[in-house]
Amino acid sequence: MLPRLGIGTAPLGGLFADVTEDEAATTVQTALDAGITYFDTAPRYGHGQAEERLGRRLPATTIVSTKTGWTLEPDGSARADFSERGIRESFESSLTRLNRSSVDILYLHDPDDYADDIRRTGYEAVRKLRDEGLVGAIGFGMNHSAPLAAYVAEYDVDVVLIAGRFSLLDHEAADVLLPLCQDRGTSVVVGGVFNTGLLADPNPAAMFNYRPVDAAALRRAQRCAELCAEYDVPLPAAAIQFPYLHPAVTSIVVGCRSAAEVTANVAALRTAVPAALWQALAAEGFVPKSLL
Repeated sequence: MLPRLGIGTAPLGGLFADVTEDEAATTVQTALDAGITYFDTAPRYGHGQAEERLGRRLPATTIVSTKTGWTLEPDGSARADFSERGIRESFESSLTRLNRSSVDILYLHDPDDYADDIRRTGYEAVRKLRDEGLVGAIGFGMNHSAPLAAYVAEYDVDVVLIAGRFSLLDHEAADVLLPLCQDRGTSVVVGGVFNTGLLADPNPAAMFNYRPVDAAALRRAQRCAELCAEYDVPLPAAAIQFPYLHPAVTSIVVGCRSAAEVTANVAALRTAVPAALWQALAAEGFVPKSLL
């Protein structure tokens, strides 16, 4: 069973802004000191940098998930490769960077446009790694729920990670993916609960799903914050706890680039959110009424 809160490490790989080695070290140590035991990473997070930073600092007892399906090129790019050789070589490189002999979870990373490759080689390649004891659990990590649901329906996977599609502003995953995972007994990890920052701090300079926020999304996020304020609950607390309203969700991962962000997210998770606030949010479409 995964812990309720994990740390996403795309920011430690330099997503949107560089993070120094000292800042990364402090971020990881603050998370460990707060009792966080689950860290999610990927080769594409900083061209291996996030994995390397975890490999230098995580104790062997922590839970680690990483991803495969993309080969890192010398020029800093990444090339999709869901062949058995490509997956195994990518995974072995991850183990080296992580300073581990195995990982707890291995996700096939963003295979939206590679269904044929997954069918020919990709799924069997990660299944073999699980059978060999090099991986504890296998699944898919994606940003779009429809193709992810199709993979869950076709393959026997242990866990999936869906990013950005189950938040106060986006309920896409609730339509098919989450009920399907619940029926099949597939664990769900939710990432992107702040939709790339907008739900952490709804201001005109915020990012929304990896792009500058548009006026309509900003208005909705600000209205969501107003409702939370009426119940003396910070918006990030509602945003970080929202996914747990669905019984299929086991864990969430939140990207952190600083010790302050780790501390704030831990506090948000521990903030009491009254049932009346969930009802108020549902009345204005921020929470599916079926979850209450």
